Amino acid sequence: MTINEYQKLAMVTLNPELDKKDVLINGVMGLCGESGEAIDIVKKHLAQGHELDKEKLAKELGDVAWYLAETATAIGYDLEDIFQMNIDKLKKRYPEGFSVEKSVNRDE
Repeated sequence: MTINEYQKLAMVTLNPELDKKDVLINGVMGLCGESGEAIDIVKKHLAQGHELDKEKLAKELGDVAWYLAETATAIGYDLEDIFQMNIDKLKKRYPEGFSVEKSVNRDE
């Protein structure tokens, strides 16, 4: 499955009663909520002695992906385009790969 195929398949489950503004709001709020659920799993592992529940974390990452697809759809972008834009930005920022020096002293 390609990234854009995922986006198309995931959006079959989008609430058709939402208008574009509500899709955007739902998308970004969902990203925050699901990211919070992911960090809670890691927090319990690192700070509370729980075993890292990789399967549960993977499922939360899937939920993050769904809300990312929703948000991209709301603004009229394909996920593949968003991912490519991010890679282009990272290549410009770190042409030879990550370095602390480039991170600390980077141009915005």
